[in-house]
Amino acid sequence: MAPTKKTPPPVYVLGVGMTKFLKPGSGIDYPEMGLEASVKALVDAQVNYDEVEAAVACYCYGDSTCGQRVVYQLGMTQVPVFNVNNNCSTGSTGLVMARTLISSGMDCVFVVGFEKMMAGSLKGFWDDRSSPLGTLMAKMAETRGVTKAPGAAQMFGNAGREYMEKYGAKVEDFAEIARINHAHSPNNPYSQFQTVYSLEQVLASPKIHEPLTKLQCCPTSDGAAAAVIVSQAFLDARPHLKDRAILVAGQSLTTDAPSAFNGSSIDLMGYDMTKLATETALGQAGITANDVQVVELHDCFSANEMITLDAMGLCGKGKAHELVRNGDITYGGKYVVNPSGGLISKGHPLGATGLAQCAELVWHLRGWANNRAAGGQGAKVQGKKGTKWAMQHNLGLGGAAVVTVYRRADGKEATVLSDAEIARISGLGYNPAVEARGVTEEDIAKVVSKTKTHPFARKAVKAKF
Repeated sequence: MAPTKKTPPPVYVLGVGMTKFLKPGSGIDYPEMGLEASVKALVDAQVNYDEVEAAVACYCYGDSTCGQRVVYQLGMTQVPVFNVNNNCSTGSTGLVMARTLISSGMDCVFVVGFEKMMAGSLKGFWDDRSSPLGTLMAKMAETRGVTKAPGAAQMFGNAGREYMEKYGAKVEDFAEIARINHAHSPNNPYSQFQTVYSLEQVLASPKIHEPLTKLQCCPTSDGAAAAVIVSQAFLDARPHLKDRAILVAGQSLTTDAPSAFNGSSIDLMGYDMTKLATETALGQAGITANDVQVVELHDCFSANEMITLDAMGLCGKGKAHELVRNGDITYGGKYVVNPSGGLISKGHPLGATGLAQCAELVWHLRGWANNRAAGGQGAKVQGKKGTKWAMQHNLGLGGAAVVTVYRRADGKEATVLSDAEIARISGLGYNPAVEARGVTEEDIAKVVSKTKTHPFARKAVKAKF
């Protein structure tokens, strides 16, 4: 008899925070970025670092204990610090680890993701050992050949080509996905790009790998994001915070199935692991994809958004391009997908991406994302109700897919609040969903350990707050 799967105990996102996502070469180092995001999340949760029982640090480019370098600035409380690297799904993997730690008996786990990247397409640093993506690249070479384009663009572009061949999608459908994401981003103050482009401009931008043009590809970025994850008991002891707590109603981390090497370019990009993760997370939440209003998904390329819409069951199989054509991935349609601007326009600092997606959805479910609320068509819509369920998808090749379903702790639809009301209750004095500010020494003092700190932990950080 197969073992019965246990239902995880309730776990909540109590606080979130992030930095602006910037072009590489910003001059801001990862300890500074990590500190800013961390302080914002802890202030948002009204939690002092002394209450944190474990920390999870998420990054791909850095030495082994970068996590300690960041969190020691908050306190040297001797709690365990786990450093996580799971390619582009690293931030969401940190959330899964936090949920697992809460399920094991902890009450408060802190997660921070950060990345200081180099300009240009992603590249490996080791030439004396096998690449973790070597088998994927070999299968791509065997099925579609290899060009001079960046490897990731080739792999995802080939998945887009296959979607066109199998289901009738057109190059314009992929360009429309990018157009929408760029159109969403000006409403997100943390987005790296703030420019709106026409469909014609997206199509006319430099060709990278059919069907992808430059404006359909995410950039590399510097940035950080953080979240405070707590148990039911922790939240029950703070009833005044329940209106900002967001339930992790369902969550799943999956890896590749043998189908990844069956010769399909779509399956090579993790279609089956996304499908299973979605079905598992939705099953835990007790809903279907049709119940969701807002989705943040991993659009590293427009082609990946296309196949992910399909894999997540947001449309019928082979119908993702029809969803796009019908206007059903933006305001006024069936879903609002990537209201943050997505990776294509918001940016993609690998370790921070999954946590930034989490922050965006938390703000929607609280009613704080008032300039981009679902149903609001990007306008201020104070008092409007709507968002009850939100879903997040974060993908790492090699591979791992994480899908998380969120709802409010009270189970109600979000009521969109005014900036003045949010400024009153946020603890920050402003609405962080629509205004990106730094942190002050006063903010830092609220959340650092009261007894176990050392000034030398911040000595080398030349931060400008």
